[in-house]
Amino acid sequence: MPDTHLSKANRHLAFTVAKFAEATNLSLVSIDSKGDIEFVNPSACKLFGYRQSEMIGQPIMIIIPERMRGAHMAGLQKVAGGQAPHLGGRPVEVFALKKDGTEFPIEITLSVWNGKHGFCAGAVITDISDRRERESRLLRLASQDTLTGLSNRHRFSTVLTECFASSSAASIILLDLDGFKEVNDTHGHLVGDCLLQAIGVRLPYLLGRNAEIARIGGDEFAVLLHGVNDPLEAHAQAQAIFEAFRKPFDVGGHVLELGASIGIAFAPAHGKEAEELIASADFALYRAKAEGGNVIRIYDATMRSETAARRELRDELLRALRGGELELFYQPQVDLLDRRIVGLEALLRWNHPQRGLLAPGAFLPALDQSALALEIGWWTLDQAAARAGALQADGHDIKVSVNLFPGQLRAANLIHKVANVLQRHSLKPERLELEVTETIVLANDGHSFEAMTSLRELGVGIAFDDFGTGYASLSSLQRYPLTTLKIDRGFVQHINIKTSDLAITRALIGLSHEMGLKTIAEGIETEEQERALIELGCPFGQGYRYGKPVPFRTIADLLAPQADSEWSCLVAS
Repeated sequence: MPDTHLSKANRHLAFTVAKFAEATNLSLVSIDSKGDIEFVNPSACKLFGYRQSEMIGQPIMIIIPERMRGAHMAGLQKVAGGQAPHLGGRPVEVFALKKDGTEFPIEITLSVWNGKHGFCAGAVITDISDRRERESRLLRLASQDTLTGLSNRHRFSTVLTECFASSSAASIILLDLDGFKEVNDTHGHLVGDCLLQAIGVRLPYLLGRNAEIARIGGDEFAVLLHGVNDPLEAHAQAQAIFEAFRKPFDVGGHVLELGASIGIAFAPAHGKEAEELIASADFALYRAKAEGGNVIRIYDATMRSETAARRELRDELLRALRGGELELFYQPQVDLLDRRIVGLEALLRWNHPQRGLLAPGAFLPALDQSALALEIGWWTLDQAAARAGALQADGHDIKVSVNLFPGQLRAANLIHKVANVLQRHSLKPERLELEVTETIVLANDGHSFEAMTSLRELGVGIAFDDFGTGYASLSSLQRYPLTTLKIDRGFVQHINIKTSDLAITRALIGLSHEMGLKTIAEGIETEEQERALIELGCPFGQGYRYGKPVPFRTIADLLAPQADSEWSCLVAS
């Protein structure tokens, strides 16, 4: 009886296992000691593309890629000789072969046992094609810029590190797009993204397979030139990029023009590891942008020291802003006929604890392209508006002008910031004037026009500062919604000596008058200069003849009341 029950139990177990093998999605295959298939379930047949009759009795080699068969046979012989399988019971990922010759990845778990005719082996097989595709996609995401299809910064650094490991010569080129922000601001981010994609096509086509190209920032690209450390060759490649950007991009019906600022560094001269070399190229790129952009610069050691000094000065400036060391001084703008104060220009000063009182020229260059410039700019705007509000509350009809930083004119929240300070300090808009230089305005032409138009709609004044020193055409006076034209001190300084300066000043005064703009001549220091300007019909002036920039309390004392004796002392100082 026990044997009968055991036989029934075994038959029941075999029936259950057979049903499981038929129903499971796992692919099951077993082989005999000769390596021939003796069992295969329906899932395995479907996986490999065979009918069951086509697999039973066939060598297992029919599902193993040819390049792997030698290694498989050697392993099978070792197991047949009594050696334990190296990966028995552990899943391993390999490639398998379908009936139609297609290779695909599988995960296989092997088991070995002794059968009636020697050893047998079985395998549980899972198709991992989908998993591999997901992993491949994730790998691409980890190493590829999803917008352009180029390498990303991580991939670029990895390739550069491999280049150093092989002791290969290399050059890297960093390029930053000049004018890309204006494209985004004017046409929207969708057009901007399409433009980046177009660049992602143009650069590989231009540079060929020897170059590893990556997008490493919003509008910043990097190029690795393998085996190149000749400055002439690298510069030639950079020049080719530079020239390629002279051809406009046609994106979505928009013809877009861009420039490029380029920095170059060589390995190993400028860096003995990836991040050091990238940093060196970045220093060169910073120099290119600081010089106005659209230029190529090769790294030299002075760039690193200059940048370190600039960063240290920026850190000091941040502490100065937080610690109340920054202060606005005010220089009078007067009616040239009666010397009456009609305006004040707010000028930034730094009460440095060791170096004393510093004028802007000593520290503003350190703020170039820094977010701190924007923070200091908003602080300056608020302080000037507060003083203008105080003058208004005391009954003085005096306008306060304040210079805008380049970043402020580009800022999307400029109008909100100006409206906010007007409201906070209960200031009439006509009592505030914002000064912009022609260079800043022309660098952001389309956006500048929109910003200045919105500012004029608020009611604040807009002055063109240092007019005549840049590249602005006279037509720009008509294009932009200006209220004031400030004639640069360079024309005033020699107005009694150089007939050309006299002629230019006369023309500017006449043009400004015809266009209904208020005209202020800057840098008046002598009685002769003053007399010449009055004869030319210039109504207002500013300069040391009427007072140096002084703290607001000094101005407030002079205006309460505007005593002749005190005013004379200021003029004489």
